[in-house]
Amino acid sequence: MDNELAPLAYSVSEAVKVTSLSRAYLYRLINEGRLQSRKFGKRKLIPAASLRALIEGEAA
Repeated sequence: MDNELAPLAYSVSEAVKVTSLSRAYLYRLINEGRLQSRKFGKRKLIPAASLRALIEGEAA
């Protein structure tokens, strides 16, 4: 049985690794409002659901 939990959110660096998109492109999508992000202190996290919607073509 696999007890590993799916991540709720990704750091920008993690999102780059899992999507193969560039850091600059992810930040552009965030700035355009096409990809959601949340700031926690100095860390910016991208909700997994928002990243999944972008990849699946459902993002705004």
